Parts: sequence; C-alpha cells; structure tokens
Amino acid sequence: MKAFYATDFVLKLPAGHRFPMQKYALLRDAIAAALPNVDLAPAPAATDGQLAMVHTPGYVDAVTQGTLSPAAQREIGFPWSPQMSLRARHSVGASIAAARVAMTAGLAANIAGGTHHAYADKGSGFCVFNDMAVTARVLQADWLQARGARARPMQVAIIDCDVHQGNGTAHIFQRDTSVFTLSLHGDKNFPFRKEASDLDVPLPDGLDDAGYIEALEQALAVLEARFAPDLVLYLAGADIHEGDRLGRLKVTDAGMQARDLAVLGWAKARHLPLAFAMAGGYGIDIASTVRVQFQTFAIAERMAADWQVAGL
Repeated sequence: MKAFYATDFVLKLPAGHRFPMQKYALLRDAIAAALPNVDLAPAPAATDGQLAMVHTPGYVDAVTQGTLSPAAQREIGFPWSPQMSLRARHSVGASIAAARVAMTAGLAANIAGGTHHAYADKGSGFCVFNDMAVTARVLQADWLQARGARARPMQVAIIDCDVHQGNGTAHIFQRDTSVFTLSLHGDKNFPFRKEASDLDVPLPDGLDDAGYIEALEQALAVLEARFAPDLVLYLAGADIHEGDRLGRLKVTDAGMQARDLAVLGWAKARHLPLAFAMAGGYGIDIASTVRVQFQTFAIAERMAADWQVAGL
C-alpha cells in the first residue's frame, strides 16, 4: 500500500501551541519500522491549477505570497511562513497522489491531510487548503480526460469521521450532486456554526464504541441508498478517541479499530477505490494519537493486499 508524507515541512509554532505538529513524523517513523508492506513516498506539491479547482485565486495568492491578514492567520491557527505555505501544498498533493494510486491499486493514504475546515476563500481550524475537496476535483478532471468530455461525471463520496464537522467541505460541495459529503461529528463541538452536508450525523458528548459504530453503520446504509460512488475519500480522524483533548467522545482503541474496519470493509466489499487521510488528533498524550493512527495504517496494510477495484 502506498502512503505519501510531507513531514519535511515542519511549522515552527509558539510554545504551548495545541497543534501536535510532531505527530506526523512520529507516525511515519512508526509505519516505516513496523509495516513493511506500506510503501512510503514523499508527497508532490499541489499546483496552482489544482488548487484553483476549489480555491479562489486571491486566497491561493495570499497563502503563497504571505499576504494573509492577521485575522485570516488567526482563523487558520498558524502564523504564515514559507514552510506553512509549502506544507499546505504538499499536504494537498499527498491526497491527490493517494487517490490517483487508489484508482488502480484500490487503497492508498496520506500521512496528514483531512483539512476539511478550509473554505474556497479562507482557511480555518488548522486547515489552509481543503485537500479532499481539491482531490475530488482533480480526480473528476482525470476521469473526464480519460473518458472524454461527454462522459458522466465521476461520483465521489467523502466519508468524514473526524470529530469536528467538515464544514468547509460541505460548503464547497453544497450544490454539487457529483460529490456526496457525509460527516459524523460531535454535535456540540467545533465548528459551532455547522454547514449542511449531504448527510450529517451529530453525535452527543460521551458517546461510546457501541453508539458510534451503530451511527456509522446507519450512515453508510443511507449513503449507499442515496449515492453510487466511483471513489471514496475517507477522513480517519483520531480525535474521536477517548484520550483526545478536543474530542469529547468515549471511543476506545477497539472502537476506532471497528470504525476503520467498517469504512474500509464497506468500500472493499463494493470494489471501490479509497484514499484516506489522518485528519485530526490532539491526544492529551501524543503517543495515544500516534498509536490509534498507526492502528488505522496497520488495518489498511492488511486489507490492501487483495483489494480489487471494479472496472471503471
């Protein structure tokens, strides 16, 4: 299984900053040491043209040139720097590359990504560019290029299992019937002003393993009844975990394993290509975040071996 990383681009954040930047390198190193069937590769950078499929030219330029206002930087949660801009581009590029690999290999990953709070014209909540939205648009363009302009649009399902609603993604695709946005998220958690996904599943504080898996299985059944995807993009957020500082749920390691098995198993049984990103994770102990995200990769490594993609 191919996995792309952008860990060469590390932001120098102020002391006490709550974003755990080091988790990506720790996860990559853990995968390299223990999962020999995961092929790690450096992420390419997303191009201006790829970013412009979702983001406004003015916003892309502001991130690239360092002209974001102080208010815009505060909303993102990162101070601007050349590294910040480069990391954002490579994080998007990692998801694009993973999805392109998944179209033939069945399964691939981004060791970061899941930046679902970014809107077309602004970033938010530690998200600069929306990697899964850009990936959906790039893969749809690849689809038409391969099949001709008169081909039907590629249908993309975005299954967002981060504890925070994918508000930016929902807003970007709110009137687009070719992309189905599914978000399972904490009802009372950030963002406090939610957008309308195609299917929102608000979850109560303190929800346990059984409640989470029941909600997920019901959501997947609704997705299947309403939409027939050609590609699945999965945000495997670690912040639903009971040890997360920001999550407010009570999902254990076993519950997270069941979640990953449910989503990956659903796509695999239907011979659908799937690319996943790690999304959020803010463990009180960073080791717990790395552990449960490593668990996602261990499950994916096992499942990838015989993943067959239907002829598209």
